[in-house]
Amino acid sequence: MWRSLTAQGDVASRQPCPTFPQMTPPMDEKTAHFKNISSGAGLQVASWNGELDYRALFEQTGDCVFIVSSDMKIVALNPQASRLLGYSAGELTDASAEALLSLDEPSRREMIFKRRVNTFEHNLRKKDGSTLQVEMTSSLVMDGGEKPAYIQFIARDISERKQNERMMKRNMRAQSVIGEVTAALFRSSNIEGRMSEALESLGYAVGVFGAVIFEAKNSTLRIRHQWVDPTVPEFDAESALLPFLDSLSAFPDRVFSIPNIPQKTSDSQGAALLAVPIQGALGMWGFLGLFDREDRLSWLPSSFDIVQTTANLLGAAIERMHYEETLRLSERRNRIIVDALPDLLLRVDRSGRIFDYNAGTAHALYLDPARAIGRNLHELWGGEIAGKLLPRIPDETLFIQPRTVENFNLPGHEGVFEARLFPLSKLEALILVRDITEQARLNQMKSDFINWASHELRTPLTSAILMTELLRQGCTPEETEEYLATLSNELNRQKNLINELLMAGRLEHGALRVETTSLDLVPILKESMSAVKPIAKKRNIHISLSPSAQPCPIWGDVSALHQVFINLISNAVKFSPEGGDVTLRLERNDKETRVFISDSGLGIPTDALPHLFERFYRARNVTAAEIPGSGIGLYIVKSILKELDGAIAVDSKLSEGTTFTVTLKNA
Repeated sequence: MWRSLTAQGDVASRQPCPTFPQMTPPMDEKTAHFKNISSGAGLQVASWNGELDYRALFEQTGDCVFIVSSDMKIVALNPQASRLLGYSAGELTDASAEALLSLDEPSRREMIFKRRVNTFEHNLRKKDGSTLQVEMTSSLVMDGGEKPAYIQFIARDISERKQNERMMKRNMRAQSVIGEVTAALFRSSNIEGRMSEALESLGYAVGVFGAVIFEAKNSTLRIRHQWVDPTVPEFDAESALLPFLDSLSAFPDRVFSIPNIPQKTSDSQGAALLAVPIQGALGMWGFLGLFDREDRLSWLPSSFDIVQTTANLLGAAIERMHYEETLRLSERRNRIIVDALPDLLLRVDRSGRIFDYNAGTAHALYLDPARAIGRNLHELWGGEIAGKLLPRIPDETLFIQPRTVENFNLPGHEGVFEARLFPLSKLEALILVRDITEQARLNQMKSDFINWASHELRTPLTSAILMTELLRQGCTPEETEEYLATLSNELNRQKNLINELLMAGRLEHGALRVETTSLDLVPILKESMSAVKPIAKKRNIHISLSPSAQPCPIWGDVSALHQVFINLISNAVKFSPEGGDVTLRLERNDKETRVFISDSGLGIPTDALPHLFERFYRARNVTAAEIPGSGIGLYIVKSILKELDGAIAVDSKLSEGTTFTVTLKNA
């Protein structure tokens, strides 16, 4: 007969256990049955002569043993089983095995009673309501009629093993996911834009609800990228990090593992922070912060290794992002510099093949790069000019020293150009082409002015010397009067020219100063007309002003305005035909006064109008008509009006005349 199954002092009741009928199972079944009882405990079967002294085995085994009746009532359980489930002695007498061992599923009970030995994984419910994962072995104990009398359950706690298995699977999955994500991150052309996606994949892979990349410097927090599980919408990573900002700033190369971080969420469950430094070849790039529930197993060494590896990969990605941003900034800076240059830039090889072609749309040689790249410079420019920069048969010294070709013209293009070649290597060079048309025009104007000034200064002197010699030789009173008048005119002509040159010099160096006061414009116009009338009278030209009686107060400088209007009126007289008319007309509104000075002279060519107020400029029709002039009078007029906060405009038609409009502010 079976002896008592209760363990001394550890089971709820001291009543004797029921006795079992004589069992004589076949030898193989008997062996299997007792192997099952002693499995995992390293115990020896005491005896087998129809009855088994089971107490020592029952009490000493490390496993949890439950003896259950055929009607699923707890008959006995060893101390280990009581401790495992959290019960004290006496609490489980005649308790329902279905409830205690969670065997209320019909399929599970059917399996237990159908087969003598079963092994399966199962969840037991502890006294505190929590569950425990175990490996359960059930063995049927048959009576003499081969009917189930009792069921022996042996439970082994496998929760730690399962947790480790889950962690191992999670880590393997995390490694796979992180490997794929980081590979995609490095392949992406937009690392910055995909960083949050990488954090999301990392978060799901390692089972955390938040992941951030942040910087903590000088007690300042900056979150660069973050991901928070949508199921935790109230979580604020910044608020969670701020209490630890000083420590994070002070030790940027340390790992921080912080439990029970404060959080502003309605979820009462605790949270923990793991902050891992992100390192790169150039230094520290901040921290990778992971927010987890209060689960200590989350940061096993294997998990931490994955997080550290991920932080290193993110550091490499951030570093690459930094390199790319630096390159983009450099390229953008270089492009801005290149685009800001007024010149054409070409990159060519030794044969003249064009690899880069960059010119602003305003450049005379502008061409869509797609139409220029790949072509040959000799084809584009012609052999003569291109050959001076790139000989058809290059020698070893071709791309050793810079080369320059000055003042050349290109077929199909108006203008004058200058090209400079700068070697980049033995195989490539940069050619800078500058449009010097304006410079050449100014140089020509200066040359023309010097020739004209030399002539204009020499002619009055020659006449003055001649008149002086004639006066010395003696002459009649009439001749003396004529010679003195001529001498005076020539000297005044020379004085006026020198005054204009001196005025242009002062304007050039910013030395002209005007004193703006309130004055009447009408007297200034009348005095200017009177100064020019002697010249006009000689050519029978009539000068008129309308209206002429009404006062016209404006802001200006008397001396400066005299020079402006004498210059404009004398030009109108000079360019008008004999017997013509020059009219001055005033218009006034609430803010300003306009003076219109009109003639019926040669007119100004349209292409000359933009250059009319430049120094030394003279329109081609004036030069052709051999009308004297310095080319600086209108430059002086515009400069003076600018000082007076006024303006000048011109309207002209060839062979019909010209109107200059002077605008001054009302006083």
